[in-house]
Amino acid sequence: MPLYKIITVNPYTKVYIWKITESEKELSLNIELTNNCQLRVNGMKSELHRRGFLSIRHLMGLAGYVDSDLFYDQAGKPHLKDGNHISITHSYQFTGIIISQKDEVGIDIEKQRDKIAVIGHKFTPMEDYADISNAKEIVKKLTIIWGAKESLYKIYATHGLSFINHIYIEDFINTHNTTTGLIRYEGCTSEYDISFLEFEEFTCVYAIKKEG
Repeated sequence: MPLYKIITVNPYTKVYIWKITESEKELSLNIELTNNCQLRVNGMKSELHRRGFLSIRHLMGLAGYVDSDLFYDQAGKPHLKDGNHISITHSYQFTGIIISQKDEVGIDIEKQRDKIAVIGHKFTPMEDYADISNAKEIVKKLTIIWGAKESLYKIYATHGLSFINHIYIEDFINTHNTTTGLIRYEGCTSEYDISFLEFEEFTCVYAIKKEG
């Protein structure tokens, strides 16, 4: 079972990361999907997406949940029936979930790709990073920022929220592995603690909403 990593963030929040190495058949073993989720899997053209979907159910199992414990609201945000908070991510061969008994949470895993330097201006002011001359370092930085904003977006789950206009990430040093974020939207402000880690040319970012 390729559980890649478990991170205990605090006494009531854990991150679970899976590296997909098994076949779809292997991942299907001991997993019982609801009718709706089985239809979703059947409709996925990509085998990797199907394997990712199933691996997330294995991560949920490690946290004590089954597929039927999960549901989605109208905004597409996942919830657990017991009231605990969950967020889900999938990127290539890695999947992850974060579960908290107390706080709203978001998670994102991204592959570090050069393309992000081309589209960076769409989600963050690029002039803020003009002093970074190393191409690999700017890719790493922008991937963290994207992951942080994606994590916050997953928590807020509101149509019309803009990465560049409404979500702000405090500048950080990559090696410190933490920063903070803000969402300012329609007169409301919410604050978040953000952590990140890198592995095998991927970046995982997770966010926890601060108590207001």
